[in-house]
Amino acid sequence: MANNNRDGRMSREEAGRMGGETTAKNQDKDFYQDIGQKGGEATSRSHDKDFYQEIGRKGGEAPGNSDGGDGKMSREEAGRKGGEARARQRK
Repeated sequence: MANNNRDGRMSREEAGRMGGETTAKNQDKDFYQDIGQKGGEATSRSHDKDFYQEIGRKGGEAPGNSDGGDGKMSREEAGRKGGEARARQRK
């Protein structure tokens, strides 16, 4: 059911939701992996080391990112390592 504006047209939010649902029905895992890869490459071309370090730091500050003693790397550690690895690639 469409969430219409006052003029009877579909809202942008509703159109986006419906488009996303249709895409999800028509595409498979490979499609999403491909667009994720392309997006990541585009982001790495347009952002520098500081960007990746900042998002890694923010991820580390998010709730639930502490080491729970389960042997897994914390999100903060993963973000830091990812930022450092990206910085090495850009040199």
